[in-house]
Amino acid sequence: MKTVNYVLSGLGGQGILFMTKIFATTALNKGYNILGAETHGMAQRGGSVVSHLRIGDTKSSLIRAGAADFLISMDESEAYRYLPYLKKGGKLFANAPGDAFPDKQIAGYLDRMEIEPRAMEASRTAMELGSPKSTNLAMIAFYSAFGMGPLSADDLRATVDTNSPGPFKEKNLKIFDTCYEVGRKMV
Repeated sequence: MKTVNYVLSGLGGQGILFMTKIFATTALNKGYNILGAETHGMAQRGGSVVSHLRIGDTKSSLIRAGAADFLISMDESEAYRYLPYLKKGGKLFANAPGDAFPDKQIAGYLDRMEIEPRAMEASRTAMELGSPKSTNLAMIAFYSAFGMGPLSADDLRATVDTNSPGPFKEKNLKIFDTCYEVGRKMV
């Protein structure tokens, strides 16, 4: 299989490493090879955190600038910071207000690079569903609604189901299903 590159970004405490685990576990369950790398930076102080995940046959865990198929960001400013990693025609998913994203200052760049931006207020949705720490699951579900890449919504949901501790399973699946539907309405 052709290598598919994911860059996951956000701030310390937002669950970037858990997101990476869900994507990586799903890929492994489907029989794909994976390589990944995380940069923690100032994670404990709310600093930038980025994770690279490569699905398919590859020799390096790091993704070069201009080579990522997908950028999934838990924070709007981190989405802009890691935008150079997306290749021409890449897909951008951000936890940001859909009506104000992307910022007008980068719209020209996105157009030139044929990057498709998509946004939802995942943190607000997770908060409304009573689980503000599940913004990462909300973003995974939102991404999955568009049917892009080698991991289907059903595959990702099954991994969330399997990896959610008992007391949180029902709430995590509700967040996944709700945010998946938000994304489906945008397709």
